Amino acid sequence: MSFTPKTQHYSGKINAVTLGTGDKAIVLGGQSVLPFYTFDGEIENAPKIGVEISDAASEWAVPGLTAFYAGCTTMADYAKRAETIPGADFLCLHFESADPNGANRSVEDCVADAKAVAEAVSMPIVIMGCKNMEKDGQLFSKISEALQGRNILVLSAKSEDYKTVGASVALAYGQKVGAETADDINLAKQLNIMLKGLTVPAGSICMNVGTAAVGYGYEYVASTLDRVRAAALAQSDADLQMPIVSPVSTDTWTVKESTASAEDEPAWGDMEERGIDMEVATAAANLTGGADAVILRHPASIATVKKFITELV
Repeated sequence: MSFTPKTQHYSGKINAVTLGTGDKAIVLGGQSVLPFYTFDGEIENAPKIGVEISDAASEWAVPGLTAFYAGCTTMADYAKRAETIPGADFLCLHFESADPNGANRSVEDCVADAKAVAEAVSMPIVIMGCKNMEKDGQLFSKISEALQGRNILVLSAKSEDYKTVGASVALAYGQKVGAETADDINLAKQLNIMLKGLTVPAGSICMNVGTAAVGYGYEYVASTLDRVRAAALAQSDADLQMPIVSPVSTDTWTVKESTASAEDEPAWGDMEERGIDMEVATAAANLTGGADAVILRHPASIATVKKFITELV
């Protein structure tokens, strides 16, 4: 007797959100099955990989990154080089140097960099700020205005500033907005409801429900991802059906396993290899939990995660 596997069908479906324009545009979400459950149904859009490009990238003390970006001096140079990485689907511009408690780069300089990148590349663009709410509010608004028509995603709107970010990014300039919360399904749902209450269309919202390097409280991330995706599909919860974007690189390249030198921790092996391992392991965990896109930094990590996605979809 032949075996007929029983499939699980869900009434819910993840929203399909388009980023970018033209031939390089990508679609996040759109599936109605659990992550990589191809035996239950077709996965309409495979998860995507973004490349982090920081305005402080020249300070990255990783030999492989230094070699790959050799000769790059401007953010546009880095972006053009990153666009050549096999497996990359979009670019994430990280303006960490805008932080008033750090280099305090001006909004005008950051906007100029964003415009230069947009003119130099054709891939979709995602914007990350410096984590200073006041500065990010100005930055997000000005970049959204300058890149109007490029259909970018801006990370992130939080409960404290969702009105300002949502209004300036999505309503005024027609860009996509990321809703950022910290490992709590109720907070994630509430923020999506508030953004929709602001009249931001559901199809213009993505979520960053929180991430962390594996081993650093990652069980909270895993449980949140699982619960969000289960609610979206099994319960058809329209307030949790937004695609999930996980900025992995900013967490994994700052932990001790990725920054301690081989001299300080000789038993741990090569520092760069450890960083790549942390990035790959965290990205794989996020993707199997339900992330529709991950943001990575190292070309070796991107190649490995791309292979991981291709073999599972």
